Amino acid sequence: MEKPNDTVRRESLYIALFTLILCMLMNAVFLVIRMWSLPVLWGTLLGGGASCLNFFAMGLSLQKAMRKSDDTAAVKGMMRASQSVRMVILFAVAALGAALDVFNTVAVLIPLFFPRIAIAFQPLLEKKAAAKQTQPTQKGEDEK
Repeated sequence: MEKPNDTVRRESLYIALFTLILCMLMNAVFLVIRMWSLPVLWGTLLGGGASCLNFFAMGLSLQKAMRKSDDTAAVKGMMRASQSVRMVILFAVAALGAALDVFNTVAVLIPLFFPRIAIAFQPLLEKKAAAKQTQPTQKGEDEK
């Protein structure tokens, strides 16, 4: 197995952190509407963990595909194969969460969408961080 490069680690950590925050928020909603139970927690752990591992596996497969070949068609083929396997695994996780009573089905399914939400918010957060870094300080004008 290849060692993940810095980009894969950084992006996977971002997705994991964002997923954790959204999972905590989801559990808080279950708590507020008085539907929280242990199966909600187990479902959150299963769905959130599966979605983070899915993203990490995607990053590793992309890294491997880019190292193996510079041919665009070969990279696309490898990524399609990887996506198919990962989707089957996510489907199996969702089916497992629905089939077993130890998991709350809704709590398993909702976290599977959290990485997509994190990816949608990433440009906004990067733009905000970049604006913060380029802002000049006002100390020089106060001394005049």
